[in-house]
Amino acid sequence: MKDFFKNVLATVLGMFLFSAICFGFMMMSIIGMIAASDTETKLKDNSVLTINLSGVINEKASTDYLGFLSGDAVENSGLNDILMAIKKAKNNDEIKGIYIEAGPLGAGFSTLQEIRNALADFKKSGKWIVAYGDTYSQGSYYVASVANHIYLNPEGQVDWHGLASQPYYIKDLAAKFGVKYQVAKVGTFKSATETYTETKMSDANRLQVSLYLNGLWANVCKAVSESRKISIPTLNTYADEYQLFATPQSLIKKRLIDKLLYADQVKGEVKKLLGIDADESINQVGISAMCNVVEDVNSDDGIIAIYYAEGEIVQMAPGGMLNNSTNIVSKNICRNLEDLKNDDDIKAVVLRINSPGGDAYASDQIWHQVTELRKKKPVVVSMGDYAASGGYYMSCGANWIVAQPNTLTGSIGIFGVFPDLSGLVTEKLGVKFDEVKTNANSAFGNIAARPFNAAEMAMLQGYVNRGYATFLNRVSQGRKMSVENIDKIAQGRVWLGTDALKIKLIDQLGGIKEAVEKAAQLAKVKNYAVEEYPTTEKWQDQIFNNIVPRGTLDDQLRLALGAAYEPFMLIRNINQREAIQARLPMDLNIR
Repeated sequence: MKDFFKNVLATVLGMFLFSAICFGFMMMSIIGMIAASDTETKLKDNSVLTINLSGVINEKASTDYLGFLSGDAVENSGLNDILMAIKKAKNNDEIKGIYIEAGPLGAGFSTLQEIRNALADFKKSGKWIVAYGDTYSQGSYYVASVANHIYLNPEGQVDWHGLASQPYYIKDLAAKFGVKYQVAKVGTFKSATETYTETKMSDANRLQVSLYLNGLWANVCKAVSESRKISIPTLNTYADEYQLFATPQSLIKKRLIDKLLYADQVKGEVKKLLGIDADESINQVGISAMCNVVEDVNSDDGIIAIYYAEGEIVQMAPGGMLNNSTNIVSKNICRNLEDLKNDDDIKAVVLRINSPGGDAYASDQIWHQVTELRKKKPVVVSMGDYAASGGYYMSCGANWIVAQPNTLTGSIGIFGVFPDLSGLVTEKLGVKFDEVKTNANSAFGNIAARPFNAAEMAMLQGYVNRGYATFLNRVSQGRKMSVENIDKIAQGRVWLGTDALKIKLIDQLGGIKEAVEKAAQLAKVKNYAVEEYPTTEKWQDQIFNNIVPRGTLDDQLRLALGAAYEPFMLIRNINQREAIQARLPMDLNIR
């Protein structure tokens, strides 16, 4: 027996030592990774910045330490890093050009426009841009079309088909579970509720989607037309023909691309532009390395802060293994904006918003904090792909609003969607309810027992009406327009950035660069540094607060359900979203 306990003790001790050694190696790997990412980059002469235009582009870059440790690192491209790298490449004499590797790209057209504009500005320096891809998605081609030379694999494809919006409707799906929805809303164009109660678009929603979709496509065609010297009618003809299945040789005749080359042959073309021999190596610099190139910045006048707010607006971050999406958490952003207000080194704040909206109460809390911040220093909003409904709510208190022509904004309206689970609970599951109450509305709110009656729906509609009136007043104060005039352009209607400028919902067309310049002007500073907020999540928090690797189950579910994923998650999260919302339709599904 004594030997048995000795063996058990030795085994336990061995396992402990093994775990300690593994943990030590893990810590060394993380420290090495952090050190490498913070190392200053020393550029060689005749270098080329390489940009990988594929995957998903988030507003702000992040480091996936869990993925690094598991060998399954997620590529988290950040618009902020891409723009910084292009700007530094333009101003650095060691960089002679940019090489774009194009592929399937997941990003909104405002984000793509931001990158494209930065590349166009880079070309003003007299430097060149070369793009190459095995397959160009429509989004990556839109960006790559600004290049001096566009090359395609001899067996490759270019997707050029126009735009379509295919919103989904879950009324019949919910009915299979015994679930129905009751709605209170304000706004003729507030179509988010249709997802739950209809099986097709209303006439009002079809009108607004048609207008902003055609406006968006017109902006894309105009840009490609100017770069490729192809008329807009011709580009529309190409879209009608669906270029994805066109022969690669025909794409040259159509001037969509310049030459068919394999990847190794493209290197030869780049070497010619660099003026080096065929056997010499190309000095390539990635986005992260380019961002680590140190520039001399005179910041005597202080700091302009860029605060990134991306995702659905919520009061608290949702929990659960399947909730890995980015959110704008009102409590967090309010606390952070208060810190920026009290930091005397920060002279102005650019609030970068990319959000379809969300919880109405949370949006109002952020609006309040923006107005408090504005009392002490200038606040300029820079809108991304979306800054609509709740996203516009939190914007309207700023001194100045900047949006891209391709931004979707407005959608000033409030709605409430209330699930009626009585069919599921009482009929399908067989649960029965009885009742004793002291007052007329003591049992109000039990969605599992019965639907709301007419009197209860009237109370809810009154609450939503008050929320809409508050929203209109917030916008009226911020935009210095009458409530009556705001109401005429509100009603839940979504506006493209170019149209939003005409009706004074925004002040200027442009991107982050223009927003920072305006913030500096309002703060009356010339020599300033730019700092980004909120700070990146510490590696300790990411590892110890996320027991399940990010996105693992969510990604598997996406693959398994395909197009049914979004409707399924909408049903699954039926009680996790606050009832009163200020947001766009659930999924515009523009492709």
